[in-house]
Amino acid sequence: MNTSNPPPVLHLESEAKTAKLAAAFAQNMQAGDVLLLNGGLAAGKTLFVRAAVAALGSEDAVSSPTYTLANIYTCPKGPVVHMDAYRLESPAEFSDLALEDEFARGMAFIEWGAMLAGDFDAYVSLTLDMDPSSAQARIARLSSEGPRGAALLAQALEALKT
Repeated sequence: MNTSNPPPVLHLESEAKTAKLAAAFAQNMQAGDVLLLNGGLAAGKTLFVRAAVAALGSEDAVSSPTYTLANIYTCPKGPVVHMDAYRLESPAEFSDLALEDEFARGMAFIEWGAMLAGDFDAYVSLTLDMDPSSAQARIARLSSEGPRGAALLAQALEALKT
């Protein structure tokens, strides 16, 4: 993890704020970028991906890949791999899925992705937690690994300022 600065923590008061964060990432994503999404059930991981895929210009219907393990969406900037690692028992099972080409050609959002962090040289990690102050509010904890992950995180945070 990039430890040069304390990891950013954002308060997202609503689903619209979560969608705005997703769009901030989407506008700066490129082929090979990986976001690892973590948080409890109903924390907003799929909502985040749905908003990011829409911001990337896709009209595909985004749904949780819990049972399919991976969905691929078509976007003008390239394919988006939306994966759910919840049912994987080990990182070796991830390798067995043989999605390397898809990850290289497109952008990836991996729900429950913490256990797969070691499979990537660069990524952004986003943990969404429920905020007890409101049913819609979330606390977002962000960190990055590698130069590209750090750049993507910095670009997204800068985009949120506009």
